[in-house]
Formats: sequence, C-alpha cells, structure tokens
Amino acid sequence: MNKLLNRLLILCLLVSGPVFAEEEHEEEGGIPPMTLEQRQALGILTAPVTPHVMADEVVAPAEVTVNRYRTAEVTPRISAQIVHRHARMGDQVKKGQPLVTLSSVEMAEAQGQLLIADKEWQRVQKLGRKVVSEKRFVAAQVDHQQAYAKVLAFGMTEAQVKTLLKQGDVSRATGAFDLLSPQNGTVLNDDFVIGRVVAPGTVLMEISDESQLWVEAKLAAEVAARIEIGSPARVSSDEQQWVSGKVVQIHRRMDETTRTLAVRIELDANNAGLHPGQFVKSAIALGAGKPVLAVPREAVLLLQGDYVVFKPEGEEIHPTPVERGVTRGNWTEIRAGLALGDEIVTQGAYVLKSMLLKSQLGDDH
Repeated sequence: MNKLLNRLLILCLLVSGPVFAEEEHEEEGGIPPMTLEQRQALGILTAPVTPHVMADEVVAPAEVTVNRYRTAEVTPRISAQIVHRHARMGDQVKKGQPLVTLSSVEMAEAQGQLLIADKEWQRVQKLGRKVVSEKRFVAAQVDHQQAYAKVLAFGMTEAQVKTLLKQGDVSRATGAFDLLSPQNGTVLNDDFVIGRVVAPGTVLMEISDESQLWVEAKLAAEVAARIEIGSPARVSSDEQQWVSGKVVQIHRRMDETTRTLAVRIELDANNAGLHPGQFVKSAIALGAGKPVLAVPREAVLLLQGDYVVFKPEGEEIHPTPVERGVTRGNWTEIRAGLALGDEIVTQGAYVLKSMLLKSQLGDDH
C-alpha cells in the first residue's frame, strides 16, 4: 500500500510541475522559450540579414506564352490519313517517340519503288563492274539513292527505312509510317480525330518544353528603351508570390494597334504554377539598382500598429520594431531597426505572432 501511495505522489508531482511552469509563463506573457529543434518542428527558420539589390521597376500587365525556341509542331509532309494515335494532350513525350501513325498512297508508291530499286542495286553490286555495264551500275545506284531520299522526304525516318529494307518484302509497302516527336516535352494540343485525311503542313500536335516559359509585357516605346537585355524581372498571377526571371528579348516591331513594344521575359516554370495564355503582372527593373538592407517579405508583420520582425536571443524570441522601405516581389527594404548580420525569423513569423497575441489575450482575461 505504501509503495502505491508513493507512486501516486510522484505522478502528481510530475503532472503538476509543467502546470506550475505554464502558469508562471502565462503570468509573464510573451512567446515561450524554444529550443532550435522545437522551432524547426513549428516551421520557424532564421537567417542573417543581408544586402539585396533593389532597382526601380516598371510594372505592366503581361501574358504567359510557350517558349517558341523550345516548341515544335508535328505535321505531315504529304497528304495522308490518320490511322492511330500514340500520345494525347498533356502527355510527357521523349524525342523519337511515335506520336501518330499515318497511311498514304504516295508513301506506298514510294516505299514500293525503294524496295525495287534496292533489290536492283544489291544485284548490280553483287555482279560487280566487270560484269555489268557502267551505265547500268550508275543507273541502279542513282535510282536507289533517289528512292531512298524520296521516302525520307515524305516523312519516314532513317530507322524506319532501314527496317523496311531489312525486311525486303514488297508486301510491306503499305504506305503506313509514324510521325515521331522531334524533342522532349509536353503535348500541348492534338486537335485531330482518327480517320481524318490531312493535307501537308497540317499541325497534328504541338510539343513544348514547359520548363522555361516566356512572358510578354507590352510597354510604351520610351519605357522599353530604358530596359536592357538581361535585366532582372519578376512575374506574379496574384501579386503575392513572385517568380524571378530576366529580359531576353525586346521586339523590334511596334504593335500597330496599341503602339507598344513587347518585352519578352524568360523564367523557370518548374515551380511557377503558370500556364501559356495566362494573364499576369510583370515588374521589370530599370537600371542596375543598388544593394540595400532587405528581408523576406513574410518576415515583416504588423503588430499593434507597428511593423516588426522577430529576433532570436538564445531560446527567447522577441518582436523588434522596424521602419520599412519599398517592397518589391518577395523582399522588403528595412530602413531602420536592423543591422547587417542580425539574425531574424525568415519563415514562421505568423506562428510567432499568433503565439504572442494568444499570450496577451490570456493576460487580459
């Protein structure tokens, strides 16, 4: 019985210890002390304050487009009927992957001519120049070369032609052949149906590498003249999260309707969440800019009428008032309240603000 009472007494002390500590902390108010591991578990990260280049910018509406230098159209070179589809819109395809199977009367004739010419050329080569006349030897060689070039010009690949010749069966000259993907990328569109007869040059599929996109902003000519190739730029669809890019081209011809020049921005689209055809807002730097003391935008919060950042001191974290400057993209200039190298909370500031307000609410009640 005594052992049981002792265990119950120890358990009560263990339970009551944290309660007393919590009550003592609640009387003091503020953010509770946290170890580095506890901060990381809550998503609270810190980093030293560093300089950041912030230049004057021109802000303009823009449109996201595919990178035409990383885009290819898949088209037939001769009139043909679509007999099979191997890929669909949205599919990721590799270079050389079959996309569409076509059938053509012109191709069937060309394939037949190639097989006949190939057999004659093999026969002449086997007999040799001592047996056959020079005229027949040259004619067989030229006929073979022309027939080979013709099926390539009609849309067959070297590998497809070699397979056809290896089989050596005239019955294989059906006129069927595959259109292959010219590059790695995503199928952006495939506006066709099986059985349709299409003319040469009809776009069956559009393949684009979406890892890099273009954004085109239209600016007045006098403003565009102040922008240099390579100038940093940023793009946003909601004016909250911005994606960094750079100016790669400025159009040489003015738009006849709007009397503006298009400035082309290239950006990495892997984490951008942007799509061709989407309207966005762009901000393009004018000049090189100068380095200023700046912190991530989410590190600065409004607390009881003042802008603050959170600074760790050991296991304690305290709000520090700051004077803001301009905010551009994901960075906010700090004009006063911080020094170069100061450690501040760069992620998780909202968590700390919530904890602080909760403790103050407890004090009020």
